[in-house]
Amino acid sequence: MEENTISKNDIDNYGSDTIKTLDWKEHIRRRPGMYIGKLGDGTLSEDGIYVLLKEVLDNAIDEYMMGFGRQIEVNIESGVVSVRDFGRGIPLDKVNDVVSKMNTGAKYDSKAFKKSVGLNGVGIKAVNALSTDFYICSYRDGKCKESEFCCGEITKDSPIKPTNEDNGTYVRFTPDNTIFRDYKYRDEFVETLLKNYTFLNSGLSIYYNGRKFYSKNGLQDLLVENMTVDPLYPIIHLKGEDIEIVMTHSNQYGEEYYSFVNGQHTTQGGTHLTAFREHVSRTIKEYYNKNFEFSDIRNGIIGAVSIKVEEPVFESQTKTKLGSKDMSPDGGISVNKFIGDFLKKELDNYLHKHNETSEILLKKILDSEKERKAIAGVTKLARERAKKSNLHNKKLRDCRVHLNDTKGEKREDSSIFITEGDSASGSITKSRNVETQAVFSLRGKPLNTFGLTRKVVYENEEFNLLQAALNIEDSIENLRYNKVIIATDADVDGMHIRLLLITFFLQFFPDLIKKGHVYILQTPLFRIKSKKENFYCYSEEERLLAMKKAGANPEITRFKGLGEISPNEFKDFIGENIRLDPVSLRKDDLVKELLEFYMGKNTMERQNFIINNLVVEEDVE
Repeated sequence: MEENTISKNDIDNYGSDTIKTLDWKEHIRRRPGMYIGKLGDGTLSEDGIYVLLKEVLDNAIDEYMMGFGRQIEVNIESGVVSVRDFGRGIPLDKVNDVVSKMNTGAKYDSKAFKKSVGLNGVGIKAVNALSTDFYICSYRDGKCKESEFCCGEITKDSPIKPTNEDNGTYVRFTPDNTIFRDYKYRDEFVETLLKNYTFLNSGLSIYYNGRKFYSKNGLQDLLVENMTVDPLYPIIHLKGEDIEIVMTHSNQYGEEYYSFVNGQHTTQGGTHLTAFREHVSRTIKEYYNKNFEFSDIRNGIIGAVSIKVEEPVFESQTKTKLGSKDMSPDGGISVNKFIGDFLKKELDNYLHKHNETSEILLKKILDSEKERKAIAGVTKLARERAKKSNLHNKKLRDCRVHLNDTKGEKREDSSIFITEGDSASGSITKSRNVETQAVFSLRGKPLNTFGLTRKVVYENEEFNLLQAALNIEDSIENLRYNKVIIATDADVDGMHIRLLLITFFLQFFPDLIKKGHVYILQTPLFRIKSKKENFYCYSEEERLLAMKKAGANPEITRFKGLGEISPNEFKDFIGENIRLDPVSLRKDDLVKELLEFYMGKNTMERQNFIINNLVVEEDVE
C-alpha cells in the first residue's frame, strides 16, 4: 500500500483520542509558515529570519508613529538580534502576556494604537516561539520588568525593579538553528528594511550596528534611493492626512511601484496600489483632456504610495498584500475612493501649477503612444502566434499549481527555470517538482536586445513566447511565477546566454529584477566520489575541502554542462538544497554604462579588456 493511502481502518478509528489541541508555541513551531511565511537561511530577502526582525521592529515603529521615541537601535552579531526602542514601554504587568499569550496585544484598544501594524500581536509571539533564546525587558516610569524564554517556554521571570533607563522596550532573540538551518543575516537585506522604515517615518533615526539611517524627505528619498535611471522631471511629492504619494517618469520601459500601509512594505501590492495605478492614469488623462491609453500614461512611471488605515486587513500574517476595501472597520470610505479623491485634487493642482513638468510628461506620453501604435500590428500578430504556438507543449512545461489557479494565488510557491538546449531542459524537467516548478526551453542563444525598442519583444519568437509564458506583457503584477530562474551551463556559452537574458530583462522589464524575482541557478562544478559518499562542489575551495574529506584516490568528475548531470542527481540541486543567486539592481550599479560596455558596439574596447584580464583555467588533476 502506498504511504499516503488512507485505509478503512484509519477511518473507523477516528475518535475523540485523535482530536488534539496544540499549545500556542507548539502550533507555531510545527507550522511556522503560517506565521512568518518561508523559512530559509537568509539568502533571500523574504526568508523568515528577516520576518522575525520585522515583527519586533513593527512594534518599535508603532511607538514612533504614536509620537513616542525618535530613535531605534538595532544590533545583529553572530546571529543574535537586539532591538531597543524608546517608546512608552510595555505595561510591566503585561510583559509576559504580550509575548506568550495568544489574543493578547494593544491592537484591541484602538485608542492606544489607531493605525499601526505591529501592536505586540501574533508576530512577537512567533519570534519568541521560534527562538532558542528570547529576552525582553520593558522600561517604564523608573521601573523595569525582564523575562527570558527558550522556544516559547519561560526560563526566567524576574520581579519588577527600579531602573535609571529611559522608557522603552528591549528585545533580544536568537533564531532557532534547527528551524532556520545555517542562517545568516545579510546586511543588504537588513539595511533595505531599515531604510524603508526611515523613508516612511521622516525624522526617525535607526542605528544599525552603529550606522545611522535617517530620512528628511520621506518617500521622495525612497524614490531617489531606488531609481537606477534619471527622472524626466522633478519628483512630484504629495502629502495629505493618512496618505503620501511620490511619482515621476523615466525612459525605462514598464512600471515601477513601491507601496506601503501603516509603514508596512506591501511587496505584493493590494487594493491601495491598484487604486493608485488607476487614478494616476485617470487624473492625468482628464488633465490633458485627451483620449490617452492608460498604458501609455503609465509607461516609464516610477511611483510610491503610502496610506494609513485603521485595522488594515492583509491577505497573510506576513502582511505583504493589502486586502482592505474600507478605511475603517465600520464601513467607512473605500481605499479606492480615498486615493482617487486625493489624486484628483492634488495631482491635478500640481500639474496646473508646474507647466514645465506637465509639458515633459505630455511628451513622454505621446512618445509611448507613438511607439505603441508603430508596433500595434506586430503586437497583435505576436499575441495570436503565442496563443497558437506550442507554448504549453514543447516550449513551456508548466507546473500544476497554475492549472486551476486563475487568480494567481499560488504564485508565491512557484518558479520557472529558463534553460537552453534539449539535454539541460530534459534533466531539469525529469527531476523538478511538477507541482511548483515549470521549465521554459530556449532554442539557441537569444538576441542581444541592448539598445533595441519594445518592438523586438514581439518580432523575436523566443522573447515573445517567454513574455507570454511569464505573463508580463501588461504588468509584472500578472507574473505567474515568483522566481524566474536562469539555468545555463557554467561555461562561456552558458555565461553568454545568462548575460543576454539579464540584458533582456533590464532593457524591457527592469522591475522584474528590482522586485527580486530573477535568480541564477548555481549548479555543481565537481563531484568528488569516495567509497562512502559523494561530495558536490560549487567552487574550487569546496573541491579542495571535499578532497580532504574523501580521503585517498577519490573519483573526480568535472561537470561542464547541465545535461551531464543525471536527473536523479539534479533532484538535489533544484530541491531543498537549491542554490540561487539573486540578480539585484541598485542605484549605484551604473546599469547603463555596464550594458553599454558589455553589450554595446564598442568591440575593440571590450576586446582589449578581455585580453588584459584573461585568465587561463588549469586542468584539474
